[in-house]
Amino acid sequence: MSSEEFEKLHEIYRSLYDELKLMPERVLRSHGEERKRLVRTFDERQGEAEEVLQGMEEELRAAPSSHKSAMSTKLRLYRRDLGKLQRDMKNNAPGFGSPFQPVEGGHHGIYSSQNQQSTHLQSQRALLLQGTDSLNNASQSIERSQRIANETEQIGTDIIEELGEQREQLDRTRNRLVNTGENLSRSRKILRAMARRLVTNKLLLGVIILMELAILGAVIYLKFFR
Repeated sequence: MSSEEFEKLHEIYRSLYDELKLMPERVLRSHGEERKRLVRTFDERQGEAEEVLQGMEEELRAAPSSHKSAMSTKLRLYRRDLGKLQRDMKNNAPGFGSPFQPVEGGHHGIYSSQNQQSTHLQSQRALLLQGTDSLNNASQSIERSQRIANETEQIGTDIIEELGEQREQLDRTRNRLVNTGENLSRSRKILRAMARRLVTNKLLLGVIILMELAILGAVIYLKFFR
């Protein structure tokens, strides 16, 4: 755990050092109030860097043995680089004061601020992940709803097509029924015509029979009774 805290302090120190290393050259090119402002800023950043290095020393004492060597080497290099920047600043700004002496425990302010910032970032990341999960769930829900809507639309289309086919079948059946009715009407007409012809034929046959009987009676009468 200590090595992780050490790396956090390392990142803070690198940020401060990147700002500090540009100042000696800027002081050399500046004058008046601008130079004073740069000297004050350097003094403040140097003090913050010293506090961070003191925090790194405390983390080094609590670090596992397997990490102490590399951490100690880094710390020595950081102190050497910071001392070189202090000498460069003294050379470029003769009025530069004595090095900043950190107050015991002063690094905790920066370290606590960094932890608060890390906690805030983790909280924001958690909220972002939660929002992403909610968005993914909403997207999945929309996809399911869209899939159900598509399936429902397909079922509706199939039903409409089936109803259309049934309507065509009903139309064909109705047409066949109409044709059958027409055929039955014609059949009834034909049967009635045949019945009338049959009655007519019977009447004619009866008349012919009566006429033949009359003729036969007349022949018999003339032949035997006259």
